Amino acid sequence: MELKDLRKNLRGKAISIEGGDGSGKGTLIKNIKKEFEKNEIDTIFTREPGGTNISEQIRNVILSKENTEMSPVTEMILYAAARAQHFEELIVPTLKSGKLLILDRFIDSNYVYQGFVRGLGIDKVMAVNKIAIGDWLPDLTIILDIDPVIGLNRIKNNGRETNRLDLQDLEFHNKVREGYYKIAEMFPQRIKMIDASQTPEKVLDDTIKTIIDFFEKKDE
Repeated sequence: MELKDLRKNLRGKAISIEGGDGSGKGTLIKNIKKEFEKNEIDTIFTREPGGTNISEQIRNVILSKENTEMSPVTEMILYAAARAQHFEELIVPTLKSGKLLILDRFIDSNYVYQGFVRGLGIDKVMAVNKIAIGDWLPDLTIILDIDPVIGLNRIKNNGRETNRLDLQDLEFHNKVREGYYKIAEMFPQRIKMIDASQTPEKVLDDTIKTIIDFFEKKDE
């Protein structure tokens, strides 16, 4: 099956893209957008935290380099608050309209960053987010896996503006990678990992193949 043959299977579905800092999520999403437009797949692209006016305001608070004293619990609750607004205002209407939704990060980031790395526990993150979005999860989650040293060098060399999370030390980013491995083990049916150290073209190819294989099987 080719991507253009998958249009019906993708209606009203959601795919989230995850990965550590510098893993190339932004580049991949831009390339996915071009590929989907070429194949006439009706898609809405959004990001977390953010995606709506209120959620973007909360994002500014979360990521501001002035807020280095923010506690892990505050961080967790702010992410959930941004997600609740995003879910009600954009995610639900998009899925009901039959469009495909591509999310630049979603709840798995919180499982990793607040649940695992910050030490709050994934169960606590799940409980807070159950209030925000109930039991809803993306149909497919793609994690871009990369050595944090390579990822941080990418950020340094490409001139991308750094945020509060980029200022963490290498140990923090190594724990993030470990956290993504853990949730991939926890949710193997939903989560698929891709080697992000490859060229952008190869990462895109692997991603498209993963999407085709996943949703083709869902239609069987």
